[in-house]
Amino acid sequence: MQTRLPSVGTPHVFSVTELANQIRSALENRFGIVWVGGEISNLRRPSSGHVYFTLKDEQSQLAAVMFRRTAQLLPFELVDGAEVMARGRVSLYPARGDLQLYVDAVEPRGLGALQLAFEQLKARLAAEGLFAAERKRALPFWPCCVGVVTALGGAAIHDILVTLGRRAPGIGVRIRPVRVQGVGAGAEIAAAIEDLNAYGGVDVIIVGRGGGSLEDLWPFNEEGVARAIVRSIVPVVSAVGHEIDFTIADFVADARAPTPTAAAQMVVPDRGALTTQMTAALAVLRRTATRRLRDERLLLDGLERRLAAAIAERLRAARASVREITRGLAQLAPRRRLDVLRERFAAAHRRLALGMRAVLERRRSVLAGSAGRLDSLSPLAVLDRGYALVWRDRDGRLVRDAAELARGERLRLRFARGETRATVDGDD
Repeated sequence: MQTRLPSVGTPHVFSVTELANQIRSALENRFGIVWVGGEISNLRRPSSGHVYFTLKDEQSQLAAVMFRRTAQLLPFELVDGAEVMARGRVSLYPARGDLQLYVDAVEPRGLGALQLAFEQLKARLAAEGLFAAERKRALPFWPCCVGVVTALGGAAIHDILVTLGRRAPGIGVRIRPVRVQGVGAGAEIAAAIEDLNAYGGVDVIIVGRGGGSLEDLWPFNEEGVARAIVRSIVPVVSAVGHEIDFTIADFVADARAPTPTAAAQMVVPDRGALTTQMTAALAVLRRTATRRLRDERLLLDGLERRLAAAIAERLRAARASVREITRGLAQLAPRRRLDVLRERFAAAHRRLALGMRAVLERRRSVLAGSAGRLDSLSPLAVLDRGYALVWRDRDGRLVRDAAELARGERLRLRFARGETRATVDGDD
C-alpha cells in the first residue's frame, strides 16, 4: 500500500538570477543612500582604477567598492587602518551574490578631508627632500624683470604692482593671470609657472593670492603646483594668503612671504634706501681719500725740505773747499796758482755735480714711490687701467671666478666711467 503526499499546489521556483535581482532591489529600496562608519582594511587598487576595500568594526565587516571616476576626485589617499565615513548604496553583486557598499564619497573621521590630504602630501614631498633648505636658491639682488602668477582682479596684484613701483620704479613686470580658486585653478597655476620659465625673460617669480579659507587656498596645496615650483628654472616666492596661512607651495618655494606685499618687498631692494647707503659710502670714501692725500702731501713737503737742506749743505761744503783752494793758490806763482785753481775747481765742480745728482736721484726715487702709493690708493685707479668690476645681477655678489658662472646668467659690469649689463654666452 502506498502513501501519497497531500497536494499543496505547484511551488514557484526562482532562478538564482531572479532571486539575486530581487534581493538587490529590496536592499536598494530599503536602505537607499546610507553613511557607514568603519575602519578600512584589505585595500586594493587594480589596474582598472577602481578601489576595493573592506569596512569593518569590532564585530562585522562589509565589502565596498569605489569606481575609478569617484576615486580620482578623492582629495586624500585611502590607506589601510584609516577610520572613515563612507557614503553609498547597499546592493548585491549578482554575479557572485556578494553584498557590497557602492561608495560615492568618503570622509575621514577626525581631520577633514582637505586637511588630511594636506598632511599626506606634505609628508610625502618632505620625504622626497623637496622642503630641504639646501635645495632653496637665493633671490637675485636686483632683478630686471619680475614674473607674477595671480588673478588679475584680486587685491594681490594691486599690492604687488604698487610695492614694486614704489621700491624700484621702471623694473619689468610680466603678469601671467590665472584663477586662484575653484576646480582647475591648480592646473592653471602650474601651467603659468611653466610659461614664465619658457618665456625666459624673468629673473624671479611671485606666486600667490590674498587670504581665504582652506578650500579657497586649496589650489596652492595641489601636487601639480608643488612640482611646477620645484621644476622652475628661476627662484619662486610663494605669497599665499595672510601671515597665518601655510600651503604646500610655501614649503617647496625658494622663499615664503607672509603676504603679496611682503613678496614684492622681498624680490626688489628699495632704491631710495640704496641711494642713501651709496651716498653715505661715497662720503666715507671721499673723507678717507682726502685724509690719505693730505698725509702724502705732508710727506712730500718733508722730503722737499730735507732735499733742500741737503743741497744747501753740499753747497756750503763746496764753497768752503773753494775758499781753501783759493788760499793755497795764493802761495803759488800766478800761472801755477791759476792751473791748480782750475784743476781743484774742476774737481770740486765734478764732486758737487755728482753729489747733487746722487741726492736728486735718491729723492726722486722716494718721490716716485710716494706718488705710486698715492696713486694706488685712488678708488678708480685700477678701473682707469682698463679693469672692470663684475657682479651677478641676481644676487649682487662680485664674481672672482669664471667657474661660478653659467650660460645665460646676467651680469653687471662697472668701468672707470659708467656701467653696463652683459649675459654669459659660453664657457670658452
